[in-house]
Amino acid sequence: MLDEVYSARILDLAGNIGRLGRLEAPDATATRRAPLCGSTITVDIGMDGDVVADYAHEVKACALGQAAAAVMANEVVGATAAELRQVRDEMRAMLEEGAPPPAGRFGDLRHLEPVRDFKARHASTMLVFEAVVACLDAVAARAGRG
Repeated sequence: MLDEVYSARILDLAGNIGRLGRLEAPDATATRRAPLCGSTITVDIGMDGDVVADYAHEVKACALGQAAAAVMANEVVGATAAELRQVRDEMRAMLEEGAPPPAGRFGDLRHLEPVRDFKARHASTMLVFEAVVACLDAVAARAGRG
């Protein structure tokens, strides 16, 4: 069953993470850490209104955290804050409640569906989503919308 979690597609995503590094002048930065395994992700985000205009991250995570971060990096620029909050909620529901995986631009997250059977791996899989939403919250708070 663990073979399903660490599928060839997950390992491919984990080995090909885009947007690595840091932004020079981000609108917000957030770091999230999974206490159980020590995986850590730091996200920098640049916004143009309610849309992500730029993004970078440092990823020191297991293959599952890396795969989730890779999908985020591939799809985040051009996404709205609402879309990103929705994908975070859909991922949480997929892992914790057995809901279907996200679709559309974040459809590659379906490859992480087998993780739902391994509760100890949920936190590392969710890191990038929690960090992105923390950035969105910080931007909204500064704009008086939080």
